[in-house]
Amino acid sequence: MQGVVEPNLQRCRSALIALGVTGLLAACATPAPSSQQQKELAGAISSPAPVQVPDLPVESPEEIALRQLVALQDRLDRVAAPLLVNNPALCKGNARRLLGFTAKTKYSYSDEYLQAAQKLFKLDERLQVTGVLPGSGAARVGVARGDSLIAVDDKALPQGRNAERQAAAILAPLVNGRANVKLTVQRKGNTVVLDVPLTTACAFRVELGNSDAVNAYSDGHRVLVTRGMMRYATSDQDLSYVLARELAHNALRHPVRLRNSATIAGVIDNLIRIKPDLNMITGTAGIKPYSQEMDAAADTIGLYMAARAGYAIERSSVFWQGLASQYPASITNGYTALHPSTEFRIAAIDKAKMDIRAKQSAQKTLLP
Repeated sequence: MQGVVEPNLQRCRSALIALGVTGLLAACATPAPSSQQQKELAGAISSPAPVQVPDLPVESPEEIALRQLVALQDRLDRVAAPLLVNNPALCKGNARRLLGFTAKTKYSYSDEYLQAAQKLFKLDERLQVTGVLPGSGAARVGVARGDSLIAVDDKALPQGRNAERQAAAILAPLVNGRANVKLTVQRKGNTVVLDVPLTTACAFRVELGNSDAVNAYSDGHRVLVTRGMMRYATSDQDLSYVLARELAHNALRHPVRLRNSATIAGVIDNLIRIKPDLNMITGTAGIKPYSQEMDAAADTIGLYMAARAGYAIERSSVFWQGLASQYPASITNGYTALHPSTEFRIAAIDKAKMDIRAKQSAQKTLLP
């Protein structure tokens, strides 16, 4: 709009919604507009100019799917971090010295997601830090997401399709019997050398399961939580109960003792794919349900793990009772079908909570 009234109109447009037309004109009555300007003003009020919205980049279905999966994995890693770092004593023979970060290349995803990984996360042939374990030595010295790995102890790290496996072979002997590792990374075009203190933690990997079934699995080495379980466990506190309990099953070697390890490993291998074969997890997928004694033991150790990691444990009984009620054992691909002894478990949980509270009040070490 041209003319004397334009500055006043611009200043007062924000008042239009709150004050209405009468309030707007009263607030902006000086200087008085001419007859022609009044007509223009009335037209502007009755027919506001369309707002120009900038075009936003449209993401492909692969980019949307990959972004959602990475966000869920980030949440899993964040909730799992204090459980892993604070419980080496309860993981027994499964505690290891770790670098404290994860790294991927674009080949860490299936071929159809290569372009999405490149575009969204700038992944290429080189190993790039995709997550740092909170509370780890890597976090303390500033290893950051997006750092490209160049060398460890001056040994060049591999690139390309097999970089993850080859790097693991290089790193495995370096983390034994020492406290620090020299790491060279490229960050925003600059070379940065970091002396990374190794972190003693439970050496169990935590994975996201790409399934809407409400379940979680442990195979002795890994813990997997499905997308459906993460939706059910809406708070991080509730998710910590699930993770701690499955970590406890691994620490107690229950999958091995029940001869479930190979079967569960196959389920986990399938579910970590971006497009898993969901026919493989119909029913209980060949997994033997846990005995009430094993489940109660895992509940007890899991609660201690959660408490040692700083999570509140008061709601644990409510969480597991609610899960069993909403997803009973008759839902064969659900959690309760593999852990059917809910009443026995709740009794063990309540006892463990009393013991933990007593030790916390007495300022005793939280060990079962």
